[in-house]
Amino acid sequence: MLTLPTYDDVIAAAARLKGHAHRTPVLRSATADAMLGAQLFFKCENLQRMGAFKFRGAFNALSKFSDEQRRAGVITFSSGNHAQAIALSARVLGMPAVVLMPNDAPQPKVDATLGYGAQVIRFDRYTQDREALTRELAQQRGMTLIPPYDHPDVMAGQGTAAKELFEEVGELDMLLVPLGGGGLLSGTALATRVLSLRCKLYGVEPEAGDDGRQSLRRGQIVHIDTPRTIADGAQTQHLGHHTFAVIRRDVDDVLTASDDQLVAAMRFFAERMKLVVEPTGCLGFAAAMHAAIELEGLRVGVLISGGNVDLARFAELIG
Repeated sequence: MLTLPTYDDVIAAAARLKGHAHRTPVLRSATADAMLGAQLFFKCENLQRMGAFKFRGAFNALSKFSDEQRRAGVITFSSGNHAQAIALSARVLGMPAVVLMPNDAPQPKVDATLGYGAQVIRFDRYTQDREALTRELAQQRGMTLIPPYDHPDVMAGQGTAAKELFEEVGELDMLLVPLGGGGLLSGTALATRVLSLRCKLYGVEPEAGDDGRQSLRRGQIVHIDTPRTIADGAQTQHLGHHTFAVIRRDVDDVLTASDDQLVAAMRFFAERMKLVVEPTGCLGFAAAMHAAIELEGLRVGVLISGGNVDLARFAELIG
């Protein structure tokens, strides 16, 4: 029997994060509103510490460690944003951190993780099982494994972004949230179902990796091969057991966006809103622009999940 987090856990996470996480801004765009015939509210987690929402869940989870756990340290696996979040949170809380990162992880994310003081171990995401590798190392070193998404404390921490959004702008008709392993979407669902009861909640994942949509349709977790997409933060192969349970219960549907649509969203953010947003962070807005959903006259929240992208790659994509 899974123990799922609740909105009370999100409230507790917000208290732990106070003074450590940024309360990120909610931005508007008259151009986006006119283009879509709706009122859009962009929650800018690309302006969070270490450049993504992941700091919220990582810090919340690590702040609950016992003294013994802190001495031994934390271990995780991540393509980049959770890696940086764990590394920074561990540094703030004074504990060692080890992160397994794929060989093709964006170099700025690797450099930042190292810069925050974590040990980085590389692996091949297409041939090696990152979860099995990490579990083995955790056992060998006596470290506590905090996975990127399938953990109640991580989910509760991620839910604080939506809590802040609703507190600032009030209830919404719709909320669009990037979906990889489901930590952000499930945490967002915990807040949404208390603070904005009538809000339609959609996860958005890469077109090439629609395991979440398949899972919701089938009523069980679907495993896929690592998807080939520019949205590196959403190259997950399956949802988590905890995250899927909440998503299945509380999320209305899962949409997808193509890589070309993500590039169009990146270009809009850069040109019209002066924001650097990584491809994964563009999933929600890409769906708003291109998915077959009716937005006319609605108040629509768009959660921008992160802005950690190699600038040379960014220029190449939007150029």
